[in-house]
Amino acid sequence: MLHIRVISTASGAKAVQVIYYKNRRRVVFKHIGSARSNDELESLKLVAQDLINNFTPEIPLFEELKLDNLLLLDKSEFLGVYLTFLYEVLSKLISQIGIDKINRQMLMDLVVIRIVDPASKLRSIELLETYFGIKHRRQNFYESAPEWLSLKGAIEKIVVDFAKKNYAFNFDLLFYDVTTLYFETFEEDALRKNGFSKDNKSQQPQILVGLMVTKEGFPIAYSVFSGNTFEGHTILPVVNRFIEKHSVDEFTVVADAAMISSGNIQEFLGNNINYIVGARLGNLSNEMIDRIDKKIIREDGQSIRLKSEYGYLICDYSSLRYRKDKYEMEKQIGKAKVIIETPSKSKKVKFIKTTGEQIELNHALIEKSNKLLGIKGYYTNLNENIANNQIIIDRYHELYKVEHAFRISKHDLQTRPIFHFKEEPINLHILICFLALVVSKQIELTTGDSIRKFLTECKKVTDARMLNKITNKETRIRTRLSEKIRHYLRSLNLPH
Repeated sequence: MLHIRVISTASGAKAVQVIYYKNRRRVVFKHIGSARSNDELESLKLVAQDLINNFTPEIPLFEELKLDNLLLLDKSEFLGVYLTFLYEVLSKLISQIGIDKINRQMLMDLVVIRIVDPASKLRSIELLETYFGIKHRRQNFYESAPEWLSLKGAIEKIVVDFAKKNYAFNFDLLFYDVTTLYFETFEEDALRKNGFSKDNKSQQPQILVGLMVTKEGFPIAYSVFSGNTFEGHTILPVVNRFIEKHSVDEFTVVADAAMISSGNIQEFLGNNINYIVGARLGNLSNEMIDRIDKKIIREDGQSIRLKSEYGYLICDYSSLRYRKDKYEMEKQIGKAKVIIETPSKSKKVKFIKTTGEQIELNHALIEKSNKLLGIKGYYTNLNENIANNQIIIDRYHELYKVEHAFRISKHDLQTRPIFHFKEEPINLHILICFLALVVSKQIELTTGDSIRKFLTECKKVTDARMLNKITNKETRIRTRLSEKIRHYLRSLNLPH
């Protein structure tokens, strides 16, 4: 019987051997190779196990040297591993979505490597060869990249068509949000501007990216704005361009509280755009807050609907939200009292007011905040016959799907920070990240697992590269597919 043996070499590497025992003596049947990392070691052990599984049933161990195929193995050299399976899966998904129709192979390969191991564009070209054995010339990148930006419209159309076919998307409901992406520099230009940073990088220039997703969280469009643009000013240009491009008569957009203003509301209504947006209740008049306080029943699931200057104002109550709001308010009051007792530590705290040189608690603001504990608000123009309070609340809560898409983009795909310094490469970077996000979300929505978990499982399927020293030809041995991988392939409707 054959066994796997791992030994340490004088150089500190780990050597993997396939052995058997004859007359109580250990005999090396095949030296697989030496590894200098855990990943290489696991790959070599998989090759060894595959050798055992494939050859043990037919091989008489005491006559191994008489068999041609074993002579062949003895004359082979381990070259390393490729993640070809992962490349094949991601490429087939790109084709399934239809993005390959733009016929730009290098761009598609950069999208794949952005998902697998995010890096700079030139580093990505190197990683494509390291992981998959795919070679691209840097010069080809420099020559081809500028014209890729003209493909944005075609790409978004392909993605929208895919959403129609696979997610029954019919423009009835869209979710919109923006995020900021900062740069590793302190110099501004026409696009990169200092502004309110969601990454706490206010001293560094940034851009704003607006993203539109379906109710499932599948991304269908994006726009880029200069870093000092107020996010409330981004929604109308994005929505209006989307309406014009796709000839949409009427749909509902869901966005957070930053998108609300009287001007935006009038634009929405004038363009037959229904809206559901968050409400900042702290900005309401004392009269409106008193109305909410008197009408709402403080029980879970209770809600009210009032008329306001921004359309219908819907408020609901949550005991969990109440406890959280109360804790935060008491913490802020505690900080305010410390500041009042030790004015030398004075800094901006919510519940403090200054009268001349006197610092004191803002009791009016405390009373106002106390009335709103546990209450959240939403504005909409949809009357109750079309969408009742609970539907409006549920739709708004689904806005987290855009935030989740941004988290994937920022963390898993490492969209930020951006190291480019010219507008064209910046827009190209966002285009590649958008395409990677589309593929990643398709994987998550279809398999039910995160993109990170999916990649971890797929990376376990490796192709061992063996060089035949006689013919000087390379052969590859792929590890067996686990049941988890087969489940992924069935979910994604890919052949296996």
